[in-house]
Amino acid sequence: MAAPQPGAVRPGGRTARVREAVLRAAGDTLVEKGFDALDLAEIARVAEVGKTTVYRRWGTPGTLAADLLDEMAESSLPRARTGSVDQDLRDNARLVVKTLTDPRQGRLFKALIAASLCNEQAAQALYRFYAVRIDEWAGCITDAVERGELPAGTDPRRVIAAVSAPLYYAFLNTGEPLNDAAADRAAAGALAAARAGVFSL
Repeated sequence: MAAPQPGAVRPGGRTARVREAVLRAAGDTLVEKGFDALDLAEIARVAEVGKTTVYRRWGTPGTLAADLLDEMAESSLPRARTGSVDQDLRDNARLVVKTLTDPRQGRLFKALIAASLCNEQAAQALYRFYAVRIDEWAGCITDAVERGELPAGTDPRRVIAAVSAPLYYAFLNTGEPLNDAAADRAAAGALAAARAGVFSL
C-alpha cells in the first residue's frame, strides 16, 4: 500500500485540532493575500502550531492548499432528495451560487483556482474537489432516470457539471450577477438539455 500524501491523514484528537487551526489560518491567508503569501512558517505562527509540525505534515504550500480543498469537499452539504429532478437541480445551482457569493468562500475559491493554475498539487486537489461534489449530486440524475423524468442512458455527471458551469463562468469571467435567478436559469438549461438527450451516454 502506498504511503499517504502529506496532509492526507484524517485522525482525531489533538492532530485534528492542529489540522483545523492550520487550515483556518491557510484559508484566511488565501482570502486576504492569495496563494503567493502561503508561507508555511507564517501559517504555523498564526495557527499557534509548531513550525516543525506544519513542515512535516504538509511540506509545501501546494500540499496545504490541496488539503484545504479536500476539507471543503468533505464538509460540503449533501445533495438534495426532493423527489423532483427540477427542484433537485435548482437546489444544486442555488448551493453553488450561495458558496460563490459568500464573502469568505467566494474569495477563497478564487484564490484556490488561481493557485491551481501555477501549482500541480493544487490543480489535482481542485479536480478532486469537483469530482467529489459532482459525484455527490449525480444521484439526483440517477434517481430521475429511474423515475422516468429523464431519458435512459443520461450521463449523471455531465448533467451536474452543466448546472454549475455557467455559474462558474459568470463568477470567474463575466462578472454577471450571481443570484437565485441565475441559479434557476442554469438549472433549467441543464435540465432542458438532459431531457433533449444531449447528455445521453
